[in-house]
Amino acid sequence: MDVRRPDTSRSQGPTIVTGATGFAGRHLLDRLAADGDRSVVAWHRPGGHPPDRDRLVTWCSVDLTDATAVMRAVAGAAPARIYHLAGAPNVATSWHRPVAHLRANALGTHHLLRAVQRAAPRCRVLVISSAQVYQPSDDPIREDAPLVPVNPYGISKLAEDQLALRAAADDGLDVVVARPFNHAGPGQAPTFAVSNFARQIARIEAGHEAPRRGTGNLDARRDLTDVRDVVDAYCRIMAGAPRGRAYNVCSGRAWRIGDLLSELLQLSHAEVVVETDRTQLRPHDVAIVQGDATRIRSELGWTPAIPVEQTLADTLGWWRAQPHQP
Repeated sequence: MDVRRPDTSRSQGPTIVTGATGFAGRHLLDRLAADGDRSVVAWHRPGGHPPDRDRLVTWCSVDLTDATAVMRAVAGAAPARIYHLAGAPNVATSWHRPVAHLRANALGTHHLLRAVQRAAPRCRVLVISSAQVYQPSDDPIREDAPLVPVNPYGISKLAEDQLALRAAADDGLDVVVARPFNHAGPGQAPTFAVSNFARQIARIEAGHEAPRRGTGNLDARRDLTDVRDVVDAYCRIMAGAPRGRAYNVCSGRAWRIGDLLSELLQLSHAEVVVETDRTQLRPHDVAIVQGDATRIRSELGWTPAIPVEQTLADTLGWWRAQPHQP
């Protein structure tokens, strides 16, 4: 392992956030603003989710699969730090669009790291990988666990993960890696379980849906962390991790999905009948996913601060506040 710490003598260039209009990206922008970073260049995908023009950031439309566009954007910004959050985020859709996931996650990361090598070689880069790179296990998963993904999304993230680590080892770039497990919170898309449950409850309360909902596998257990804690971990890794080091970002506790739903139902103002819908069951669904957070806790002093009950309440509150209840 390369134990050298970040080069604090690097130029005071701006901070680039790729995927800045995504779920974690928006929360990271909030965190950087709270920390007083006024030099953020926020990348968004052309034709994707529209950027929030009220934010005090410089928005930049960049297609990460276009090597020339990425090179131009990196060279023009001359960044000191890059938080690389952009990519295809969904396990379920990866079964139907594996090539798109590989292009977004692997090819996009390749273009970004190549641009950094050529145009900003002293820039520190945090690449957001995923816990989906690991082989499933009934035991808490450590960073040295076998890297054997079981779905196309995990394969695309493993390619991204290894590109990042090889850039540090072979090219000498100042690259570090985060491997987040499941996270949730206000503003998450309803394609993810907690947000989907919260959205349905909010719609039932508002009279937009019947009080009978179908669900997938409620017995699966997932390590869950609040997204605001997750971006705090990203900032810790960016600030203090040794070059070429990978860190799990997780709570270390696997929650039963049915228990999370029960907690949300206790917060509901309406009576909701829950039924299993077999059409919502995922192929090759893993029974338990639980991380081991020992490395990030012992080396960087990070632990989650927000209890899951607050995460659930805040997520439900966010959906209740949406004016059109999509």
